[in-house]
Amino acid sequence: MSQHVQRTIDTPLRSGLTRTQLWEAADKGLIKCWEIGRQRANRFPDLAQKCLAGELPVLGWKGGVSRSLKKTEKYGSLKYLAQWQGLRGEDLDIDLSEERSLTCSRTKMRVTFTPDRTKYFNQVAEAEA
Repeated sequence: MSQHVQRTIDTPLRSGLTRTQLWEAADKGLIKCWEIGRQRANRFPDLAQKCLAGELPVLGWKGGVSRSLKKTEKYGSLKYLAQWQGLRGEDLDIDLSEERSLTCSRTKMRVTFTPDRTKYFNQVAEAEA
């Protein structure tokens, strides 16, 4: 089984799948997150433009930044990264075994998207301590 999840932007959106097929298959729900991003790009063009400009806006998954914090680095979910790629109109391209870092063009916060949920799950409490 490949640890790399990829789909081209011209791949049609899937339909008729069960919750288990969407969220618990080998892709860990990344394809669904990417498809949601593609749909939101059509409904919210301003949000898509922010993503295209390199911003990491707040979305439904950990990883977005609304403002700069004292600590200029944080962790985010690969699901966020997948949705962000969809919002940008990009191919889905995520390796489930690797971390990937991006810097928000607006806040200059660096976000490392990781498959390790423990790195971002209790992050807010750590940042405020």
